[in-house]
Amino acid sequence: MMKEGLLHLSAFQVASLRIVFSGIVLLPTALKHFKKISSDKLWIIFLSGVLGSLLPAYLFCIAETRIDGALAGTLNSLTPIFVIVTGALFFSSKTNSNKLLGIFIAFTGSILLLFSKGNVLQSQYMEYVSFVIIATICYGFNVNMVYKYLHHIGSLQIASIALVSNAIPAMAVLYFTGYFNLPLTDSGVLYSTGFAALLGIFGTAIASILFYVLIKKAGAIFASMVTYGIPIIANFWGIIYGEEVGWKQFGCLFLILSGVFIANMKRAAI
Repeated sequence: MMKEGLLHLSAFQVASLRIVFSGIVLLPTALKHFKKISSDKLWIIFLSGVLGSLLPAYLFCIAETRIDGALAGTLNSLTPIFVIVTGALFFSSKTNSNKLLGIFIAFTGSILLLFSKGNVLQSQYMEYVSFVIIATICYGFNVNMVYKYLHHIGSLQIASIALVSNAIPAMAVLYFTGYFNLPLTDSGVLYSTGFAALLGIFGTAIASILFYVLIKKAGAIFASMVTYGIPIIANFWGIIYGEEVGWKQFGCLFLILSGVFIANMKRAAI
């Protein structure tokens, strides 16, 4: 959906529309629950929206103007590793030997993945790869923050208030990037806007609600493991779009996911 949105719109416009449309569909729910949340929690919910949706939306869209969607999706599987790392460094989560070994294996897999795509190692592409990695770090912070500070607030309430409040800065970006000066009835603009809207409704609004439910019911690390499925789907679409996807990429994907699996195996803390 990002690739289709980028056909006729800029990365900033696609990402902004994504957040705006997610906020629009959840606006009635946000208005219903807004007054029930204390002011100190509202700021945490807003920050959750920034780290879990707003910043990653821009980072991924910008990245996919230069790198394959399959590569971006595979690197997204590093999210559980950053959940562990940020949890240990900033949220007092326990670290054990399995986690350290898993982090090392997954990191090795990501490095080999970059080497498997020679053009990505050029400096102008590495910058865009770093955007995806920064996005997964944001996800890591967000998952730990929601699990620790917002466990008593309903998932629908968190998602709706987070996305509606973040739709405001997204709308500002949309305005300053000149979206409203475009010929909005043009078929190309409508086409890309439609895909950005679908991305916002299904890939952000509905997905965020389900993800917050998973965090609260299954825990931070287990919830982040849903990213296991993203690289598989991303590589499937990469093949359809004619991107470079071969045995090397799938081998690196297997290594990354093996590292994440090992990191999540239960063992006595050290």
